[in-house]
Amino acid sequence: MRVELDKISKSFGPVQANRGISLTFEAGRIYGLLGENGAGKSTLMKILSGYQTPDSGRILLDAVPQQFRSPLDALAAGIGMLYQDPLDVPPFTVLENYLLGQPGGLAIPRRTAADQLRQLGQHYGFDVHPHERIEDLSLGERQQLELLRLLSGGAQLLILDEPTTGISAEQKSVLFNSLRDLARKERKTLILVSHKLEEVQDLCDQAIVLRQGDYVGGAKLPCPSRKLVNLMFAELPRRAPRPRPVAGTPQLELRDLVVRTPRLALQPVDLSLHAGEVLGLAGLEGNGQELLLRACAGLLPLAGGELRLAGQRQPRLDYLAARKLGLHYLAAGRLEEGLVSGMTLAEHMALVSQNGLFVDRAASRAQTRRQIKQYQIVARPGSRVEELSGGNQQRVLFGLLPDDAQLILAEHPTRGLDLRSSDWIWQQLDLRRREGAAILFLSADLDELLERSDRIAVFSGGRMSRLLDARQTSLNELGHLIGGGA
Repeated sequence: MRVELDKISKSFGPVQANRGISLTFEAGRIYGLLGENGAGKSTLMKILSGYQTPDSGRILLDAVPQQFRSPLDALAAGIGMLYQDPLDVPPFTVLENYLLGQPGGLAIPRRTAADQLRQLGQHYGFDVHPHERIEDLSLGERQQLELLRLLSGGAQLLILDEPTTGISAEQKSVLFNSLRDLARKERKTLILVSHKLEEVQDLCDQAIVLRQGDYVGGAKLPCPSRKLVNLMFAELPRRAPRPRPVAGTPQLELRDLVVRTPRLALQPVDLSLHAGEVLGLAGLEGNGQELLLRACAGLLPLAGGELRLAGQRQPRLDYLAARKLGLHYLAAGRLEEGLVSGMTLAEHMALVSQNGLFVDRAASRAQTRRQIKQYQIVARPGSRVEELSGGNQQRVLFGLLPDDAQLILAEHPTRGLDLRSSDWIWQQLDLRRREGAAILFLSADLDELLERSDRIAVFSGGRMSRLLDARQTSLNELGHLIGGGA
């Protein structure tokens, strides 16, 4: 199937997301769609997948104009999109979520559907367990299910929006091998939306670059990464060297901490984090680091051991109590856990800044305008958060951080962000650190862990296996330890 975008334009109020973009996608090829946050990539792909309608322009499939009123229309025509945040129902099982995407839905015999799902997973190299609940799966496993749903629906062109963010290196390898087979053996067209140049170079045949809503160029791959960077950014900020931390008072202390879920038991952890320190959590997905981070935030119950915040023992910690002690949690799922879809920026500001039964809307709008200016958010006080790019959503989350946050727990803080936006996020975190806050963060990016951490806790097989000085550790050594090496 040959897919053409002809002069696609889309605006959200005064923000022009796409400006007359024309592109062509051929069957059997893998395209990398690049650009900094807010460049218009996600909007363009949402238009192609039927999630949004363009203000002007056309979509043509094999030279035939199309009008998509919904993602179902697009999928019926052979176009499916794997979103950065999977579109599933967490309380349901894998099988139930699979059935929701099938003609006939829940009326299909479950044994038949479970067999179909297992066979489909085996065909594409995915390990699928039909009767597991979605809320017990890793992000990578949820993405695999979403991809299988699209393929079973007949998708000939697949759009993948930051598919490797938050998944392990092993899961990425499985995913990339499957994507190559889809393009080479089954002649499907793939569009990879990503900020990770090394992944685009590794997987894709051609790069397409957007900047501020315009198509600015492309290149056959592989090519020098500097060429792609120059197309993506007019200029990159210089990074200031990070000073060594001066350890302050303990903000977080763990003694023989144990966390258990139906899928994994985290072995006893002993760890301390001091004011002014940045501690990174490393490990393949599903090895316990996520459990530790959520338990420290009061989002998972403790099965044993002791947790202290600012020197105070917390036998029954919950997130509201943790917030009162100066802890703040930045979730990787911006629209799943961090923000509220359908609500405006001003309404979010009212939620975190005002007390009592009544809301001073004028004060909330004024405060929101100040935060928009300070955090360089491309939006208005009345903009709904789901309309914003991923980078701007992350900036909103930082704008909601209280000034007195003493312990910041961040889950994949630069998930899906470009180089400039990632640097900006770490500038904000470094500012908090210099003001005395302690930072505990989780990342699947080894370079980020080495560059941004003072110490790194390595997790393997459900236990904390190493505690490393980031300045004395190499990338090869960290990767070896994460893989379970001695």
